[in-house]
Amino acid sequence: MTLAGFQHLPGYFDAIAQNELMREVERILERAPFYRPTMPRSGKPLSVEMANAGSLGWVTDKDGGYRYQATHPVTGEPWPPIPESLLRLWAELSSYPLPPEACLINLYRAGSKLGSHVDADEQETRAPVISVSLGDDAAFHIGGLKRSDPKTRLLLRSGDVVVLGGEARLAYHGIDRIYSGTSQLVPGGGRINLTLRRVTRADF
Repeated sequence: MTLAGFQHLPGYFDAIAQNELMREVERILERAPFYRPTMPRSGKPLSVEMANAGSLGWVTDKDGGYRYQATHPVTGEPWPPIPESLLRLWAELSSYPLPPEACLINLYRAGSKLGSHVDADEQETRAPVISVSLGDDAAFHIGGLKRSDPKTRLLLRSGDVVVLGGEARLAYHGIDRIYSGTSQLVPGGGRINLTLRRVTRADF
């Protein structure tokens, strides 16, 4: 049983659209390459590599913690713009009148995972979080508003879209496993997850 506002849309992007989106991601990475983020306080590296597109990007490191900023933490350059195809996706699914400000790009190689967490660093929680899966299959879980709530587990495949809105906007969720070799889409193998977010709260 999942909270209202959660949607899993299998195969939203067909094979041609996935390839086109992957090329868009590669163009972003030419300007904003992947880096290895670290946990606040401990400085422990995450198992995923990250980049961003948009006016803001989500970053984390030992000294600064979880936050959004307008520049790449390694290069110091502004993040590239969010691709038009993802802005259209937001317009189609978000039911929110303003565009996303951030597109977090996570790279999961074999053995990577992301523990159960809530996307809570955004001021604007009326807007959903919308994510796109590219590449290898992944075991995904979503629970409730408490970490201890029961979890529903799903298999996310390349081209799938997930929406966390409404009650589900602050639900615990994560990636338990990557099924390595199930797709050839991502160069070098693995899974890329694109997560669209509105960060700053609007007055309306």
